[in-house]
Amino acid sequence: MSLANPLQASFAESTARERVLQLLDAGSFTEILGPSARVMSPHLSQLGVPSSFDDGVVVGEGRLGGQPVLVAAQEGEFMGGGVGEVHGAKLVGLFQRALRLRPAAVLVLAESGGVRLHEANAGLIAVSEVMRALLATRAAGIPTLMLIGGANGCFGGMGLVARCADHVVMSDAARLSMSGPEVIESSHGVEEFDAKDRALVWRTTGGKHRYLMGDCDVLVDDQLGAFREAALQLLGQARPLTLEALEQEHALLAARLADHGDCADAVDIWRHLGIPDAPSVVNLDAADVRSLKHAVQEGAQP
Repeated sequence: MSLANPLQASFAESTARERVLQLLDAGSFTEILGPSARVMSPHLSQLGVPSSFDDGVVVGEGRLGGQPVLVAAQEGEFMGGGVGEVHGAKLVGLFQRALRLRPAAVLVLAESGGVRLHEANAGLIAVSEVMRALLATRAAGIPTLMLIGGANGCFGGMGLVARCADHVVMSDAARLSMSGPEVIESSHGVEEFDAKDRALVWRTTGGKHRYLMGDCDVLVDDQLGAFREAALQLLGQARPLTLEALEQEHALLAARLADHGDCADAVDIWRHLGIPDAPSVVNLDAADVRSLKHAVQEGAQP
């Protein structure tokens, strides 16, 4: 990073390790099972696929604002951050470590296209184990934060993991969804979703839409410092993991389908939300979108 202030650097353009080092307090990060340990998926070499000595995910511990945290960062440049057996096991181990150390939070800097096709069932099982470990961490009262701002977005199994967390922080350039655009197009045709229509992709899965819909708690600019400040504000803020909370979430999802089920585009949903000039949302920065949502919510008050 050549910027005078590295915290102003782009989150999306930084590597996993750069993100971790700039997010945490200077000099506080200690990596667990780093590249020198050479813990790699046993499947990739058998299939003739290049491996990475850290298996595409950085895990470790450090401090944020002086408070102890555990952190994981997926490397989007290696297999798009895809989850395999070892990759998933490192994430599971981090959450299990949280149960012993009880940090102020567990942070996951997610950038993933989903499960590695090369590892198939091993990757799917790994994702399910990550979700179970994350929920066990939440049940113990330890906040789990998902920070999403990588160029590859957060899709597939990691999209599910993200929505299991206490809080989701996204940049206005980030994307979050279960199925990726290409997957939807392959399954249902270009008439259903044109994966080449980048504007449509970002309207539908991007940070602005997720924030306006309530799937994302904090919307920030694409800067490392902005993600750090958001994470600092969320430390210690665990949400209740109860049956009542789950039923409330289901009720919100049911209401969303009832209110917006006939919408063909995100812009139509924004109109339903009461945004007067809905198409203009795509040109707004994060601060403007935050102000817009606040104004809409205030206007909806009796």
